[in-house]
Amino acid sequence: MSVAVLVLTASFVAVPLAARIVVNRRRTGELGVRFTRAAGAAQRWAWAAVVAGGGLTGVLAPVAELAAPAGAAVPRGVPEFLLATLPVPAGLRLVGLALAVAGVVSTSAAQSAMGASWRIDVDPSRHTPLVTGGPFALVRNPVYTAALIWATGQTLACPSAVSLTGLAVMTGALQVLVRRVEEPYLARLHGDAYRDYTSHVGRFLPRLGTHPQLPANAAQRRAESARGGGTGG
Repeated sequence: MSVAVLVLTASFVAVPLAARIVVNRRRTGELGVRFTRAAGAAQRWAWAAVVAGGGLTGVLAPVAELAAPAGAAVPRGVPEFLLATLPVPAGLRLVGLALAVAGVVSTSAAQSAMGASWRIDVDPSRHTPLVTGGPFALVRNPVYTAALIWATGQTLACPSAVSLTGLAVMTGALQVLVRRVEEPYLARLHGDAYRDYTSHVGRFLPRLGTHPQLPANAAQRRAESARGGGTGG
């Protein structure tokens, strides 16, 4: 099972990441990778945590399981909890593999739905169309939802303290990235169109994390208060 998890990790890196960059380069002449020097601390740390969480779940956990199979003696000096596999039925681990496969496929499909708007991270200098069709009609961040499906599947397929930690770190980091970086950026870029979109489409799951629209007069008062530096209190 651990080998299958590693293969699926390699597939996730190769298809939704590396292959998508190549496709984007051919279509638009750009890589689509937007890590800028102006990125704030939250942005940098969130991306670092996403990568770290994925590495824990998709690489370190299966490698640890291969290094110390169930029932084997733990090498001296290595904390036992790092190598301990949680007691999960074999059938549930197979379900995890299926989820991980679905996550790889869904991530690639969601990226394709973005077309020329696809990118990794935000680029304030580039204005791209707001994508609301296809999987984006169900959730606002289908790429991240699919990535979390992949990570959840990997955790079930190779259950341990390491993989659970990786899943938790990745989930928290994506929440920070979306709430602190991407949503404010899209609100500035697309204005009312984005606010209307967030009022009825959930953040990661359908209908969950929507932002009910303010009445026009309330929105205007809030904008005026922000311009004047007041708090409205």
